[in-house]
Amino acid sequence: MSGGERHGETIRRPSPPITVFALRVTEQAMGDRSNHKITICVSCRHKNGREDAQCRPGLALIARLRNALALAGDAIGEDFEISGTVCMAGCDRPCTVAFFGSHKATYLFGDIDPDENIEDLVAFARQYASLADGWCSSTTRPPGLSGKTLARVPAALLVTEAGAPVQ
Repeated sequence: MSGGERHGETIRRPSPPITVFALRVTEQAMGDRSNHKITICVSCRHKNGREDAQCRPGLALIARLRNALALAGDAIGEDFEISGTVCMAGCDRPCTVAFFGSHKATYLFGDIDPDENIEDLVAFARQYASLADGWCSSTTRPPGLSGKTLARVPAALLVTEAGAPVQ
């Protein structure tokens, strides 16, 4: 019941003021960890209709992407930590890959093929690392990722009532 409606009557309540706090994690709190993360779904299966529909390409993608980033030079591989997770709810568009970093927009890509999209993922990793806020338009992302963006999520903000302690 939006606006405090009750039995046909509207009760007006003043909205509490809110304060927006950006979450900050210092490098010291994170230790010597990578500045950026790439998470790959290891539960995704190839789309139906392919003869290897039971194959889960996530593990192969992790290995290939780690190798490609290491070979890319310019220390880009050292700036990214790559790991797998069990599901990112992109089951209709396997394999899903997420890029995220502190104070940056997060990207979720789907329909990633370990054999065809490695160079595009490396190019996006280089681009993402160079962006202060992680924000870029679809026209500036590598062409092989065109149409594969499932989500772009702004950097996290914590919203609380004014005067309430941040937990």
